[in-house]
Amino acid sequence: MSDEHQSETVADYEDVTGWGLETDAEEAMLAAQTECTFIWANKEGWPVGVIMSFIWRQGRFWLTASGQRARIGAVRRDHRVCVVVTSTGAAGVPRRQTVTYKGICRLHDDDETKAWFYPELAAALHRDEEMRAHFARFLDSPRRVILEVEPTQRISFDGTKQEVATAAWIEESS
Repeated sequence: MSDEHQSETVADYEDVTGWGLETDAEEAMLAAQTECTFIWANKEGWPVGVIMSFIWRQGRFWLTASGQRARIGAVRRDHRVCVVVTSTGAAGVPRRQTVTYKGICRLHDDDETKAWFYPELAAALHRDEEMRAHFARFLDSPRRVILEVEPTQRISFDGTKQEVATAAWIEESS
């Protein structure tokens, strides 16, 4: 259903499926944002999540944590994870955009992955070159692993589409 048709026939928020993010808007948000919620299942099967820094490269999420963290043990048991990203706080992208991804997580601890990932994460998180260098060096610790999440399914929402539809409904009812 097109957004135009939706505004003509719907006057509530029951079905928001027509308000998904367009591919270019999603890519812009993922390029601008550096924080996500990373979710896994613990030993009892309960979903658990934390806010983590990430970079979006090669159609995948790249994150890092020390290997003794509970999330790393959980991913070793079950590689199915979830990543949630919002536009909140990201510069240059509209507010109220969100995407949730189901995905497969692979763990890396090889020097080749560390060599490109640490500097790119540091550059995404810090503007100052000296701080970038220190940050990348501090990341390179003995138990650190890199998480690569390959999305397998997505659910998106673009709040700007909701705002347009709401304005049209208000005008139609006036």
